[in-house]
Amino acid sequence: MEEVQFQMPSYMELALLEAEKAAQRGEVPVGAVLVSSTGNILARSGNQTESDADPTAHAEMLVLKKASQNRGSPRLTDCDLYVTLEPCAMCAAAISLARLRRVVFAAYDPKGGAVEHGPRFFSQPTCHHAPEIVGGVEEKRAQEMLKKFFAGKR
Repeated sequence: MEEVQFQMPSYMELALLEAEKAAQRGEVPVGAVLVSSTGNILARSGNQTESDADPTAHAEMLVLKKASQNRGSPRLTDCDLYVTLEPCAMCAAAISLARLRRVVFAAYDPKGGAVEHGPRFFSQPTCHHAPEIVGGVEEKRAQEMLKKFFAGKR
């Protein structure tokens, strides 16, 4: 009998699942997962700006807040963020202040992104901390999810 191997979903897969849940709630489909250097998932969330009536309730902000509160520290230096869309300026600033080790994102955001586009936050001389950046991981899936969501809104 052949043994079936179960493979854990990647952290980006988990972020994409959070984005799907957000879309089902009528939120822009962005999901985030915050992971410690030991591989423990510290927090995961999708956008909640509509449901919370809060313009700051981006997935990235929610996971940073939860993990910081659970750890009792605003600094998350041993952590990596997996997010389905290039972070905006607000989220990039919070990422810098949290001193994250790495940010891995899926889709690039030429209009609202602040990492590879717009203000390029982490490249500014006023940026206190710049994490390692990896963009384009599962980019096509994240882009398709966003296109489908916005097509349904038009």
